[in-house]
Amino acid sequence: MSHLPRRVFLQRSVAAGASFWAAGTMPHLALRAAENEADKQREVLPVAAVTTVYRKNSHADVILGKILEGYDQLGGPGPKLKLVSVYTDQVPDNDISRPLAEKHGFAICNTIEEALTLGTGKIAVAGVLSIGEHGKYGVAEKTGQTMYPRRRFFDGIADTFEKHGEVRPVFNDKHLAWNWKDARHMYDRAKAMKIPLMAGSSVPVAWRVPPLELERGCRIEEAAVIGYGHTEAYGFHTLEALQCMVERRRGGEVGVQRIDVFTGDDIAKAEQQGLWSRELLMAAAETAPANRRPRMDLGPKSVLWVIHYRDGLKATLAMHTMLAYEFTFAARLAGQSHPAATWFQLQEGKPYYHFAYLVRAIDHFIHTGKAPYPVERTLLTTGILDAAMNALAEGKGLDTPHLDVRYEPADWPFAPGVAPEPRSNP
Repeated sequence: MSHLPRRVFLQRSVAAGASFWAAGTMPHLALRAAENEADKQREVLPVAAVTTVYRKNSHADVILGKILEGYDQLGGPGPKLKLVSVYTDQVPDNDISRPLAEKHGFAICNTIEEALTLGTGKIAVAGVLSIGEHGKYGVAEKTGQTMYPRRRFFDGIADTFEKHGEVRPVFNDKHLAWNWKDARHMYDRAKAMKIPLMAGSSVPVAWRVPPLELERGCRIEEAAVIGYGHTEAYGFHTLEALQCMVERRRGGEVGVQRIDVFTGDDIAKAEQQGLWSRELLMAAAETAPANRRPRMDLGPKSVLWVIHYRDGLKATLAMHTMLAYEFTFAARLAGQSHPAATWFQLQEGKPYYHFAYLVRAIDHFIHTGKAPYPVERTLLTTGILDAAMNALAEGKGLDTPHLDVRYEPADWPFAPGVAPEPRSNP
């Protein structure tokens, strides 16, 4: 698929998506007929969840809810997984894990070890989902990063594996940890213990309009990506949108050597010095719907990160602009007169079907023990995010010799067609 000429790939992607939707079978997940048949033959595997909070529309809800109640969270088809236990680090007044446990029969556990063993004295699940997003946690004084306990969760899981002499696949939602040191520790410990590890955002598997996938081995001259929302939380999603595209360039991923950050008047000065491309940012913005593009201007609160990869590729990430309130991407490819660009479309309402594609990938991971795309992608995006947050706090660019992260991309599919309208009664 990835070696097709871009025009042919786009045509086939659109045709495949259209025929699938017309067929009326599971319109939220593009599974080939053979995969559907294989799904029928697979056994349902038990999984445990370790989460910060479990409230309506939290990441726990939109991920675990699709295991409990199908991809539509209304009882329709879902993954071949059964949620058997949940550990919640915090239990706010709007917690929904307790009533859901009564309804579906999973155990509410007081410790991570209990969630993984269910009191049997051995690992009683086929996989673990660690969801360290949302909840009331402190922020780093210097950078304002939310200190979600993802490393603590992972170490609790790994300690349990070590104690009982068994390992299982572990999915870590979003970035590995709020800081590089913790993320590297988690990655290295997983490698040392041979724990299959998957991580990341739902954005890379969401809809792309137009349905762009760069050819593996393409020559990218420069790239740009636009994000919106909270600098850290949504900056990570923006980085994952960027990384799932540029990792496909010739030579694969080789890591990042420096992060520069620009705000205020320094943005214009950086443009004059040729450090970022307005053309590419405009090309990215133009893929977003008109009503999500306030004006074709950066705006006074804009923040630009210029990411210098070790092979010479330069990519600009723009946050807090007036260009687009969406995740959009553009790249200048060698031999092409116009930038390749796309909008990463999300379903902005229940059941948040872009998470269904993430759950489908998790399902594959738990059943095979093989991550559908490299965890090194998220190791690198975690490191870039941490470096950028520190660079913003210090008001200057930072060299990043520690981000010597190398890997080859994978060909896991993204959602076909366009996002369906959310439910009117969530």
